[in-house]
Amino acid sequence: MPPQTAPQHDQPSLAEPAVAQPDDGTARIGTGGTGPAAAPDPATTPDPATTPGAAGSDAATPDAAAPDPATPRAAAVPDPGELSDETRPVPRDRGPLGPAVPAPVGAPGAPATPGPARTAAAPADAGVTGTATDTTTHTATDTAGAGVEDRVTQDIRLTPGDAPDAPARPGADDRTGVLPAVPAGPAPAGPPTRDDTPGDGPHTRAPGTRRRWWRRPAVVAPVAAAGVLAAAYGVDLAATRGDVLRNTVVAGIDLGGLSPAAAAQRLETELAPRVVADHVVVADDVQATLSPATAGITLDVPGTVAAATEQPLAPWTRLATLVGERTVPPVMTGEDTALAAQIDGIAEQVDRAPVDATIALAGTSASVVQPVPGRTLDRTGAADAVTAALASGGDPDTPIELPVEVTEVSVDAAEAQRVLDGTVTPALAAPVTVSGRDGAASVEVPPAAIAAALTFTPQEDGRLAVAVDPAALEEAMGDGFAEFGTPTEDARFEVSGGSVSVVPSVDGTGVDPAALAGQLLAVLPQPAPRAVTAELGPVEADFTTAEAQALGIREEISTFTTNFTSAASGTNIRVAAAEVDGTIVRPGETFSLNDLTGPRTAAQGYVEAGVIQNGEFATAVGGGVSQVATTLFNAVFFAGLEDVYHKPHSFYISRYPAGREATVYYDTIDLQWRNDSDAGVYVDTAWTPGSLTVTFYGTKRWDVESISSERYNLRQPVVQEKPDDGTCSPQGGSTGFDITVTRVFHDPVSGAEVRREDFRTRYAAEPVVRCVPVAAPAGPPPGVVPAPAPGG
Repeated sequence: MPPQTAPQHDQPSLAEPAVAQPDDGTARIGTGGTGPAAAPDPATTPDPATTPGAAGSDAATPDAAAPDPATPRAAAVPDPGELSDETRPVPRDRGPLGPAVPAPVGAPGAPATPGPARTAAAPADAGVTGTATDTTTHTATDTAGAGVEDRVTQDIRLTPGDAPDAPARPGADDRTGVLPAVPAGPAPAGPPTRDDTPGDGPHTRAPGTRRRWWRRPAVVAPVAAAGVLAAAYGVDLAATRGDVLRNTVVAGIDLGGLSPAAAAQRLETELAPRVVADHVVVADDVQATLSPATAGITLDVPGTVAAATEQPLAPWTRLATLVGERTVPPVMTGEDTALAAQIDGIAEQVDRAPVDATIALAGTSASVVQPVPGRTLDRTGAADAVTAALASGGDPDTPIELPVEVTEVSVDAAEAQRVLDGTVTPALAAPVTVSGRDGAASVEVPPAAIAAALTFTPQEDGRLAVAVDPAALEEAMGDGFAEFGTPTEDARFEVSGGSVSVVPSVDGTGVDPAALAGQLLAVLPQPAPRAVTAELGPVEADFTTAEAQALGIREEISTFTTNFTSAASGTNIRVAAAEVDGTIVRPGETFSLNDLTGPRTAAQGYVEAGVIQNGEFATAVGGGVSQVATTLFNAVFFAGLEDVYHKPHSFYISRYPAGREATVYYDTIDLQWRNDSDAGVYVDTAWTPGSLTVTFYGTKRWDVESISSERYNLRQPVVQEKPDDGTCSPQGGSTGFDITVTRVFHDPVSGAEVRREDFRTRYAAEPVVRCVPVAAPAGPPPGVVPAPAPGG
């Protein structure tokens, strides 16, 4: 007959109390505890022979094994959140449930005499604890063939030696005995089976059990500490909210614990004045003053307070302020361009190019010039240094170090000294003799000429190279080499019959300055006497035929003549005209009469002649050259060239065209004009005892017409009487007036007018000067006899 199982019952509510089950002939197995089950009392165990459904019965009825539905069952449903690795449910077939089930009667290890077949309900406090992990009560009968019913997974704790893969226990049909009965009375007193049984009193854990992970000291202590710290963090954050955090420092000023208003007041009082004060800056050996106020740099107090009152949320940052300072940089505003302008001004004093060591020559004396490293102010680094110094709130009198970049020299003093000792000193010790190849001529190059021609050039490899400059040597020697070879002739212009032509240049022969410079350099380090043989070669003229022809001077472009009567003035006019004659003014050049003639003194052949000084006629050396200036100005006027500067006379002189004349006085009043054409201008002068003609040759651009206005703003002369003491010169006087002269430019081919230019002149009235005879000194009155001298 197949074994029957006890009927299943609904799971009780967690709120139902655990109560004793009725004695219905079944054995209840509690699953909530982990300790051994109480041993059955033989005195109370019923006899299996008299108990319905006892073991060994061939016909156990279902009614005998069914519990009373009305009787609540002792069971507790575990909270799913309490399950863990220690209380994890496992399938029923992994091992025995609860304490070990006694072997059937007669089996090895079973009691010698089976007890009565009696079933007793487990006490409420013996088989069920406060947090049982199963969800139902499992029932086993002692009827032969009956099995143990398992509705859900159980919390199975394996006893030592009872592994999950141990051999299966005998089935119900193979047993020779029955399950021991559960005593009906209360279980023996013993320790609670769990450490979290609900109740008020202390609990202990049964042997072999473990504490839940969240109740272990290793977990509880850190959690508790974290909670304390979190609470302290919150309290600290709330306590300092809105104020500056403790131990907060801005540029050395402690703002910790201050309100925003108090912090702003302290910054305005202690830091702001230091930021805008003038600061001393130092760059190498240069010291200067920098003005932050001029650069627009100021302390942003609201911005700095906002940064200081900003509460750090990082716990470790707040914790660090308990034992140390929290540094907040100040917020500053400024104008980059204004600061850069001040730094550029300092850089002008700092920056310098490297100066290599070299040789200085003073006449024939030579000395070493010590090298000077170059340096450049690091402008970006300087701006950063200034900003950092101002942000630190330091003392304005403490110099701010500005970074300087140093550039090393190529030639040091040792190299210059080597050149001085090995080359320059022997070079200037004695002259060098230059001889012709035929020996017919010989010239000495003196030490002064050698010194004037020596050059010293730094090299990238650190050497100081010595050379002889050919042009400087030729200039220093002057005509010294003229004895060698034949002279050259420059190209020139020749005027004949109103036309101009080029007279070709003539090349000559002579010493080649470049070749001679190389020869001299080779012998300069040698001791005296020293000599070289000059190599002669062709020498080109300074002004060649090709250069003359390229100027485009081929025709007359203007001419003008003035007349004079004074012999003295005529002499000065002749001397000045001779200096002007043959002048070539190249395109773009400016002509100056004073620069051309230089001081007009007796040494140049000038004599005393009439001049106008302070509005009156007088005499002076060089008088009358204004005639040359006026004639030149009119040649400029009609050539259509640019008038740079001219000054008319103070009052009108009748021999000159009104409004088209000029005066000169050396170093004070000049005549200047510019050649604004594309061709050169050749100036030709022709002097006679009573006239001067100036003609310009070049390339004609304009036909110029002169139009003069009527005289206007007439002014009558005043009469002046002066004593006739030998210095008075009578003047007839003349009327003063204004006049406008217009220069009209016409195209020389078409005759069309191109443009006009006005020249306005104002002449003062020439005063009438009368020389009044000086009266003789008055004598004593007649009849008066001088009194005799005392004692006479």
